[in-house]
Amino acid sequence: MATVYLGLGSNQDPASHFEAAIAALSERFGTIALSTIYASAAVGFDGPSFWNAVARIDTDLDIEALDRWLHALEDARGRRRDVPRFSSRPLDIDILLYDDLVWKGPGNLAVPRADVTELAFVLRPLAELAPALRHPVNRQTMAELWADFGPAPDLIALPNPDWHPEHP
Repeated sequence: MATVYLGLGSNQDPASHFEAAIAALSERFGTIALSTIYASAAVGFDGPSFWNAVARIDTDLDIEALDRWLHALEDARGRRRDVPRFSSRPLDIDILLYDDLVWKGPGNLAVPRADVTELAFVLRPLAELAPALRHPVNRQTMAELWADFGPAPDLIALPNPDWHPEHP
């Protein structure tokens, strides 16, 4: 079993898409841990604010099979792939870390995902969920990376909805 950290995002009816995604992830992978959900401005385009969070799952799927499964979940929630990469979306799920794997695959699939060290709305919830976890390349902990991040854009912690699993 691999331990995987996923970045979740939505800026189109995010409450319903997050709830459905958490339910689907729980059904397929069992117990999941979910960070606080943060609201932040869209990056790379003008659009509504996003909800962002990080989930931890354990899976028996290899990374490419997991990526396909996640794409199918995004597609089922109305994700379009014929629009610009940086645009509004009902659901976006990215594999951030897959155990200690360092790997580049097809398309934009690479782990560790660069977002882990580059985007506050990814690193802050990851550092919250797994502060002692070490980055597989630079070996810093997520807490150290967050402490060194510098000025971060506004991230607004949202109250946990009733479907939000408690993280251990």
